Amino acid sequence: MAALRDDLRAARFGVDAVERLLGDAARAALDRARRVPARRALRPHAGEPLATLVSLFLLGDPVPRDAAEAAFPLLGLAGAERGGLVALAPDGTVSAVIDLRPYGFVDTAGVGEWWIASDLGELASGGALREDHVLGIGGASTTLSGLMISEPVGSVLDLGTGCGIQALHAARHAQRVVATDISKRALAIAAFNARLNEVDGIEFRRGSLYEPVRGERFDHIVSNPPFVITPRSEGVPEYEYRDGGMVGDTLVREVVRGAALHLVPGGVAQLLGNWEYHRDRDGLDRVREWLTGTRLDAWVIEREVQDAAQYAETWIRDGGTRPGPEFDRLHDAWLEDFEARGVESVGFGYVTLRAARADAARGAWPLRVLERLPGSLGHSASGLGEHVAASLRARDWLSTRDDAALAAERLTVAADVTEERHYWPGQEHPTVIVLRQGGGFGRSERIETGLAALVGACDGELSVGAITAAVAQLLEVDPSDLLADLLPRLRNLVATGFLHP
Repeated sequence: MAALRDDLRAARFGVDAVERLLGDAARAALDRARRVPARRALRPHAGEPLATLVSLFLLGDPVPRDAAEAAFPLLGLAGAERGGLVALAPDGTVSAVIDLRPYGFVDTAGVGEWWIASDLGELASGGALREDHVLGIGGASTTLSGLMISEPVGSVLDLGTGCGIQALHAARHAQRVVATDISKRALAIAAFNARLNEVDGIEFRRGSLYEPVRGERFDHIVSNPPFVITPRSEGVPEYEYRDGGMVGDTLVREVVRGAALHLVPGGVAQLLGNWEYHRDRDGLDRVREWLTGTRLDAWVIEREVQDAAQYAETWIRDGGTRPGPEFDRLHDAWLEDFEARGVESVGFGYVTLRAARADAARGAWPLRVLERLPGSLGHSASGLGEHVAASLRARDWLSTRDDAALAAERLTVAADVTEERHYWPGQEHPTVIVLRQGGGFGRSERIETGLAALVGACDGELSVGAITAAVAQLLEVDPSDLLADLLPRLRNLVATGFLHP
């Protein structure tokens, strides 16, 4: 493993070097599964170790044997074959057996970079994926790692670790990490990634859901579970990385409910998931039902809803099946399953759960916030974990303060908040005032003049009550009535991070 690390370093096989080598246009094309621009960008560098590694592992192209030998001077081509990295073809060329690529990130511990191995994707394999395919880093995994609260803890459980990316991130803030998966192949690749990147403190266990950790509790649980809703029909592939083998959204329900038995007091679970919209039931109401009896705090954010047909298309194509007779057969099977169970659409989002602390002073317990924030974030998910942690602390802070106590507090506007005002031509007063959040979940809040005046004066000098009294005098309204009107909306602005205590 040390020889492989040294070879990758010597070739400068890192995020920045690869991006410089390919250029923006070729890299963007590669993200769209188009290799030709990247191949053209690599031509002037043929035979160079970095270009060879990019051709092999990112493009999935065979390379000449002499170029492969030059790319692995310490490990050797024979060592790369024994290690399951490459295979020698009868024509003398060398092809990649796995996907291996650099991955850069920023978290609360600073800037980091790893090499992450996974199975070859559709671009390299040229066909549908194997059912035991181990997925690499994608949009869902980077979203979850960005959402991950990274405050120091004793223990983290990564449920359904896949290639191990969440376990690697968790190891940066936890003393001990347990990573589980039902897939033997996934655990092998995840362990390989930990060794390759010299990340210690991760224990890998095989089993379904919480079975490998029965009776254990953790400070933090993270999970990008196999949440895809796949029909349990003959002839429909079940990919281990995304299909949990249960009907509908049952697996996500089991992960949510099982968290209550595996979190220490005050422990937090964070996961991604899908939930069904039935003809007679809202998707978020369905999630709320899952929480019944768990005594868990829950903050659920729904980011997207797809109709049944679009959802099926998305995941059939994700498995590498291209439009044609086989695609149509699978599409029909998916829609038949949805129709039989009364499913009209499927929601996707983020779930944060928390077990109550024994010493917590709670105003309203358990906390249940289920909301819709559709659309893309518009900025990197990196750093969202800090925002999630701060929002939980803000809600705890609010739960211990009645209206009189809140009126006595001093607040400040968050540094990422801006205000927009819109006027009809020639008018003195704005018709629309909007607060926008530059970070976090990029929220926007439409407010009226009184609340805008209060927020604008929140610089930590005066109490909420004192500011409201001054605003009431300017607006010529009763201070008590104005305060009663503004406090509920002020609580929401604190809870969502527009204002800080």
